[in-house]
Amino acid sequence: MTQHCRNARRLAQATLGACLLGAAAAALAQVTPVAMQAPAAHGGGSHAHAAASPFTEDPARVAIERFLQQQAAGLPGKVSVQVAPPSGGRAPECIAPDPFLPAGASPWGRVSVGVRCGGERPWVRYMQARVSVLTDYYVAARALGAGEPVGQADVEVRQGDLGALPRAVITDPAQLAGAVTANRIAAGSPLRADLLRKAIAVRQGQTVTVAVQGEAFQITSEGKVLADAATGNTVQVRLRNGQVVNGLVRSGDTVVLQ
Repeated sequence: MTQHCRNARRLAQATLGACLLGAAAAALAQVTPVAMQAPAAHGGGSHAHAAASPFTEDPARVAIERFLQQQAAGLPGKVSVQVAPPSGGRAPECIAPDPFLPAGASPWGRVSVGVRCGGERPWVRYMQARVSVLTDYYVAARALGAGEPVGQADVEVRQGDLGALPRAVITDPAQLAGAVTANRIAAGSPLRADLLRKAIAVRQGQTVTVAVQGEAFQITSEGKVLADAATGNTVQVRLRNGQVVNGLVRSGDTVVLQ
């Protein structure tokens, strides 16, 4: 009787295990794998890539950019040009565009560029552009009084956009050689050509050596300066015989005839 009960219990456990395994298999069979999908591009597949602006291929824009690069070629610094698209959308086609700057316009900063368009009926359009010139410029390292000579210790080098700086700002250190302040300059202020002048090298009534130079000869004489002048400037000199000549001030005691 005991053995019979044990056999019955084992049969019941086996039956229950088979039922559980069958249920689990059925549950697994109902799970369908789902492949991961990449998120759809914004705006739909046909608009995934924005169309290039027609302005980038506008012949007038291309001509203006090239023209402004050429105009700024001699400026001291790194030049970049940005041409603004027309406010009302793309302008009518410009055939054989010929850019020009209006009279008195500077080739840097914000500029309005004219473009002559050819064709059967030639016309002119204007476009806005910005020319940036990243350059070194000089500022006063300390407050300078009028009439002070400007030395290396009196200036500092900074970098900025030429279009945002005063028009006569000093960008070449050679412009500071022998310079004297014409007015007071505050510390940190950009040094401008109109705020500086060359130091006086010869003064009115001073006796100087007057030289005439050739390829293989030099003739010298003496004369008296008729006005104050700085090195590199032209000055009139009266020679011993009374003749007045024009010469270039080479130093504080020599004038070379031109």
